Amino acid sequence: MIVTQSSFFPPQKVLGVVIRKNDSKGFPDKKNVGSERHTFSFIIKDSPNDSINVSCWGSQDYIRVLSDSFSIGDRVLIENPLVVTKDIEKEERYSPWTPSLYRLMVSEFHSTVRSCTESEEDAKLPLLLHLPMKNPQDYYCLRDIVANGQALDGKVINILAGVRSIGEPKFFTTADRRTGQRCEVKLFDETTTSFPLVCWDNESIKFAQTWVPGETVLFIADVRINFDNFRNCMTATIISKTIVTINPDIKEANLIFNYMREFIESGGLDEFEDQMEEQVNLESIVDTYTVDQLKVRAQQDTGKSGPIYGVTYAFITALNLDSSVTKLIRTRCARCRFEINEKAGTCINETCIDSGNPVQAIMRFDLLVDLTDHTGTLQSCNLSGNSAEEMLNYTVDNFLNLTEDQKTSLKWQFLLERCKIFVKVTRFSLNAITVCLSFSTLNPSGKTPNTAVNGLGGIVTPRLSERHLKILVQNDVNLAQAQNM
Repeated sequence: MIVTQSSFFPPQKVLGVVIRKNDSKGFPDKKNVGSERHTFSFIIKDSPNDSINVSCWGSQDYIRVLSDSFSIGDRVLIENPLVVTKDIEKEERYSPWTPSLYRLMVSEFHSTVRSCTESEEDAKLPLLLHLPMKNPQDYYCLRDIVANGQALDGKVINILAGVRSIGEPKFFTTADRRTGQRCEVKLFDETTTSFPLVCWDNESIKFAQTWVPGETVLFIADVRINFDNFRNCMTATIISKTIVTINPDIKEANLIFNYMREFIESGGLDEFEDQMEEQVNLESIVDTYTVDQLKVRAQQDTGKSGPIYGVTYAFITALNLDSSVTKLIRTRCARCRFEINEKAGTCINETCIDSGNPVQAIMRFDLLVDLTDHTGTLQSCNLSGNSAEEMLNYTVDNFLNLTEDQKTSLKWQFLLERCKIFVKVTRFSLNAITVCLSFSTLNPSGKTPNTAVNGLGGIVTPRLSERHLKILVQNDVNLAQAQNM
């Protein structure tokens, strides 16, 4: 076992599953002035109770290639590592806790680290990813963190919670021209509907993109708690000591998982709303897809590569603007985002502090759109929130004042129109969800048509007939065939 390795009996090979990995970094080489040594570290586990820190050292190219060769959750084989006695006080100040008294060092010229082959694979290793590194009974629920407030500011604790939503990584440049990225994950449990978890390092952000909202439970060991003065709330931040265990094999995690399923089924997890609240830079979306290409990409996606962003040119062939209002507009509690009982005006969420009482309601568009091109149709694409308001040029309140004839007329201003649509396709459980981020209508020449605003604030654009639709679809087919010749 890993914990028994010592410098007196150095191992030739060590096989384990990666449960934590840090970003690579460089330091000035004292022996060779003007050059740098690079390093990164990770933790492997080979039994329920045994794990060890591994440090890799070498040139920049060696460390970059080695670091890119595996990720958290992969099984690796380390050959000819150097075993070093651990400086417990120094190392556990910045590195995750491990039960071993030693650590392994991997050098560029004497050691190797590689992914396991099928013959070397240990079937028990993947199961170790679901065993927390710390006492699974020693954790805070989210309500206790919020209740303690600034008393926990700067403390390092353990958290058990479910994943509500995962934000997109946001890149930035510091004043001294260093680049970085930030990703925010929203957690929730039976006590709190939303709590921010912030990731700053690349490895944690990449790991977070593999989690599934509404299906992944996290045991987060040694996460730092801070009070965010700007948002006036408590936040959690993943640091170099943090180890995240996904879907931990403990009773408490199963209870949270069952709660998440009930939460989703009752409409509490408004996944579309969370996505639409993100400010996506449309200028950064440059990949163009046909409808069929989007379907293929969604089927191939395992959920680990993150959402698919792209541009598609298609016709609006279904738009449910003249359906009943309850199918077009969501009315939710302003506090917890659960649906409200419209007759009583009360929140149906029993854990909400306003449960059973009249609440302030939030109304948002929640439209379904079919998009068609020469390769097929994307059915029931979600168009909600601000994107829907910008397309229709109506607020929810103004839309509710329209007569049924006016709603039908508005629908036909968009039906059979050729549009440029920015989309986000996310794999959610076994299904792919398509969210429309932005619409702009095009005339047959491909240019944005002149638009006028009617007296009620709606956009008036030239509408295509079914004959025009058939002609333009055939033109798209001819264009695609010409491009493939």
